[in-house]
Amino acid sequence: MQSQKSNLPPIVVVTEGGPHIWAIINAITDRLGPVSVILESPESKKQLLLGRARRQGWLQAVGQLGTMVLTRLGKRFFAGHAARVIAEQKLQTKPGRGEAIIHVPSANAPECLQAIREIQPGVVLLAGCRLLSSQTLAKMRCPVLNYHAGIAPKYRGMNGGYWALASGDTENFGTTVHLVDAGVDTGGVLRQVRGKAEAGDTISSYALRQAAFSRDICVEAVRDALAGKLAISDPGLPSKQWYHPTIWFYLWTGVKTGVW
Repeated sequence: MQSQKSNLPPIVVVTEGGPHIWAIINAITDRLGPVSVILESPESKKQLLLGRARRQGWLQAVGQLGTMVLTRLGKRFFAGHAARVIAEQKLQTKPGRGEAIIHVPSANAPECLQAIREIQPGVVLLAGCRLLSSQTLAKMRCPVLNYHAGIAPKYRGMNGGYWALASGDTENFGTTVHLVDAGVDTGGVLRQVRGKAEAGDTISSYALRQAAFSRDICVEAVRDALAGKLAISDPGLPSKQWYHPTIWFYLWTGVKTGVW
């Protein structure tokens, strides 16, 4: 098994990090061999707010910021629930499985492209990082995949699992691995998996829950890319981009439907 792993081309994951992403990275490492992780610095809340205000207006941006703050507080309040999910699903949520970690300011920074050129990977997997610019993407010399925590193209963008549940579309609580193009989660779908939210899950823990049932498709998609056997499928779903819910929508929906 080890010799088979060592014969594979290098694997790169570009990410901002987080427990759910490390669970996926460690699953890839366990089954396919060492992974080089390019870790980008988080975007500042100020830049995030200004960007959203330009795209959606200040009212929506401030409302979304309120939900983000509440979610961060929720992670602390519901830390016990997250710990149970990690234990039950046997998630490895921290670095330390032999991954090489390279720090860069942004996935679009010259340092990121330089690192990828030096590694010469057989595949790059994006997982929870900034949207790649078309200029950056054009310079990638290998397949570039994205792990998306939602069923694409129906739930493109942010919080795909939450929006499926909030929309009463529980059968589409799932994730997608797709090819990366210039759009937001619009590339060709490679693999998808659907799962189930459990009692106690909230917007603070959906990502962990989704990562738990998505490890296999991430490993399989990366393996397919390394073998040159990527195959696109058409899910036959409508396409829509979603954003963070505003704080007033989130609270109202929680009270009304029990989806938190």
